Amino acid sequence: MDQVLVIVESPAKARTIKKYLGKGYKVKASVGHIRDLPKKELGIDLEKNFNPKYVNDRSKSKILKELRDEASKSNTILLATDMDREGEAIAWHLNEILKKTNVPAKRIIFNEITRNAILEAVEHPRDIDMKKVDAQQARRILDRLVGYLVSPALWKIFYRGLSAGRVQSVGLRLLCEREEEIRRFVPSEYWNIDGILRNAGGDEFPARLFKMDGRNPDIKDSETARAVLSEIKKENLLVDSIQDKEKARNPQPPFITSTLQREAASRLGFSAKKTMMLAQQLYEGVSLGEEGSVGLISYMRTDSTRISDEAMSRGREYIEKNYGKEFLFGEKRGFKKARMSQDAHEAVRPTDCFRTPQDAGRFLNKDQRALYTLIWQRFLASMAAPAVYQVREVDISAGPKYALRANGRRLKHEGFLAIFPDRSGEEDVHIPDLSPGEKVSIKKFDASQHFTEPPSRYSEASLIKELEDKGIGRPSTYASIISIILSRDYATREGRSLKPTELGEVVWKSLSAIFNDIFEVDFTARMEAELDKVEESDEKWQDVVRYFYEPLSADLLSFKDRQEDLKKSFQDESDVICELCGKKLLKKWSRNGPFLSCSGWPECKYSRSLQEEEKLDRECPECSGRLAYKNGRFGRFIACSNYPKCRYTEAISIGIPCPQEGCGGMITEKKTKRGKIFYGCTRYPSCKFASWDKPVAEKCPACGSAFMVMKSSKKKGDYLICPACKHEVTP
Repeated sequence: MDQVLVIVESPAKARTIKKYLGKGYKVKASVGHIRDLPKKELGIDLEKNFNPKYVNDRSKSKILKELRDEASKSNTILLATDMDREGEAIAWHLNEILKKTNVPAKRIIFNEITRNAILEAVEHPRDIDMKKVDAQQARRILDRLVGYLVSPALWKIFYRGLSAGRVQSVGLRLLCEREEEIRRFVPSEYWNIDGILRNAGGDEFPARLFKMDGRNPDIKDSETARAVLSEIKKENLLVDSIQDKEKARNPQPPFITSTLQREAASRLGFSAKKTMMLAQQLYEGVSLGEEGSVGLISYMRTDSTRISDEAMSRGREYIEKNYGKEFLFGEKRGFKKARMSQDAHEAVRPTDCFRTPQDAGRFLNKDQRALYTLIWQRFLASMAAPAVYQVREVDISAGPKYALRANGRRLKHEGFLAIFPDRSGEEDVHIPDLSPGEKVSIKKFDASQHFTEPPSRYSEASLIKELEDKGIGRPSTYASIISIILSRDYATREGRSLKPTELGEVVWKSLSAIFNDIFEVDFTARMEAELDKVEESDEKWQDVVRYFYEPLSADLLSFKDRQEDLKKSFQDESDVICELCGKKLLKKWSRNGPFLSCSGWPECKYSRSLQEEEKLDRECPECSGRLAYKNGRFGRFIACSNYPKCRYTEAISIGIPCPQEGCGGMITEKKTKRGKIFYGCTRYPSCKFASWDKPVAEKCPACGSAFMVMKSSKKKGDYLICPACKHEVTP
């Protein structure tokens, strides 16, 4: 029997598509990339026009064999990878590998995983778009050049293992420059004067000092504030003017990738990485009971707010049916394009808006449901009527010198807010009916002290907005930029803010000293524009790579002459004296953070941690020295204070025996290579017990399990849950 082989990227996507295609089609997943540049070498021939060397991913050997076997049984191959540049490149790599089967291959694309979209794509296959492939190839080669040529420069200054990225380093630059602005900021004092007024009928309303001698008030100290307040209270307050008007507030456009990430961060507290992971799941397909696996949203990597006519028609139909015709915007609403938008795909939207969050939500987990609701609401709201407010503005004179203003607002028509409620929850401000010349009195009026505040640190949402506004990166890269900066310990989260670490700041300072030109914000933005030109056939990808490589090469040559001076500039001399030779200790860097090392190195090899050791009242079982807490690559541990003469170490127990029967070990806190905390047994590797959640020595009241684990959520707060039976207990 003839067979058509359809190759997608993920198994979840394969399951959904298979349901729509039925017999005669074999759907297989490549599970992402199957070919890339080699890991242990540059893989780019700098002498031969940047010719790349691609190698098959060894971990995908089994998958590649299955794909070759299925291809040999087929009469056609349809490459159905994602519709962005990276997906096009994966399709090209698959085609290059499967060429030997002599089975013709075509490319199909779709914006959503629905029956109609899949069948339409199958009916209209096309050739692989080599312009997109070349644009992605240029990006990949540029990223490899930075990673393999710039990172070693950091190793020579600090330590092996640090990394630099073409776009991630610009993201780090923004964080560090903002931190420097915050340090330099000097707050200045200012005072506001406001309070409550009352009309003759006893109705109260808020007002604020608006003008002094016809100018905006500029009150810098308490003495001036008290004097102004005293003068206002002596004056007769008369209504000067009343202005009533309607003010319309329009909805935001449907989501693009960046605005989805920003809104999910602001409303739901999701990281960009988490948002994209959940969006991928909703796009690829979620099982909806008897309906089977269904793709719930359109493609989530996009910079376009465009909506198809069919989706628009369905959305308008839903609003009219469920809210009423008065909630519909009268015509198709136009939205401003994002800067440098390629407008290649539709906006992120539900595949069928009649599949409500309530209907689909029964089959989704909490986070999937929250994100789907956000996308569904924003899509429908973009087609709804504006929210209309009745606004009242009242100016009140307090003698010839001062003017007060009262602002009121009342929601007259909900419009889109009925679909996508305001998260601010601002209440109406009532201003009573007043007449020009009417006298009002003061119920209370006070002066309040304030200080100007420094610029706030970037959150994930605001950093994404800044990157987008400056043309840095692309929709598919924002999540990975932030994820890499955090995983490299170049920045940490403080609440929702991103704060550069000391390591992050010294890394950026060194990069700016060596490669300032290629990590200029404008230069990186121009590079993104050049990559777009490759896709538009305006430039060859090799020319774009050369445009970037030439200044990089010049910087690397210059670095060789300055290497030792730069290295010394990042080794601060301390006031601490070496215990062995009497020379001063220098502050240096290692994988475990900053430490002090003798300036007489390599003759004197003395070094010690910058952090004070917390000694224990226990002796080392091997040399009788004092044991102390130490910090290592994978977290805290206990070691002998006579290190390196004595190398005794042990894990720190949290005081709970390992729950594995007959183990006899204790549970300890550990860290993964990427710094994520988990809990494991001290007898590892003979005991493989591990838990992401912290075990607590409390027996489960439901099933008698020896321990429970600590969980936390916004809704429930801290609570315990039994890993065996899932019984929950509030501490």
